Amino acid sequence: MPVMTKTPKGDEIVILSRKEYDRLLVAANEDATDATDAAVARKAINRNEETLSEAEMDELLAARTPLAFWRKKRGLTQAGLARAAGIAQGFLSEIESGLKTGDVTVLQRIAAALEISLLDLVPDLPRSKRKPGLKIVKRRK
Repeated sequence: MPVMTKTPKGDEIVILSRKEYDRLLVAANEDATDATDAAVARKAINRNEETLSEAEMDELLAARTPLAFWRKKRGLTQAGLARAAGIAQGFLSEIESGLKTGDVTVLQRIAAALEISLLDLVPDLPRSKRKPGLKIVKRRK
């Protein structure tokens, strides 16, 4: 429980337990992170970059692959996307389900057809498969 008191000069001060002080520091750091994230989002919106709602972000994270999310978000069938990317629908299905990865040129054509960055199609490498010290950095366009 905080204690409010005054210094000999009359300045008001508050004495907190260490636990309460630490809790306030964590909250302040979370607020700073939220403010930074909001600034990044505002810049993206001002540049007319596509943004995702919280619900869409949940869908993206829950999707088997990013490709599955983006194809559905664009309202495309597998056949339609495969045609636009110049690949067989069966091959697209295998990439979308995670059975095959597709080479970079195929993924570039798919990304172009979806009007997204190639990096938006590449899922993060699970921590268990990363080499120690390797840092994965995703850049947005």
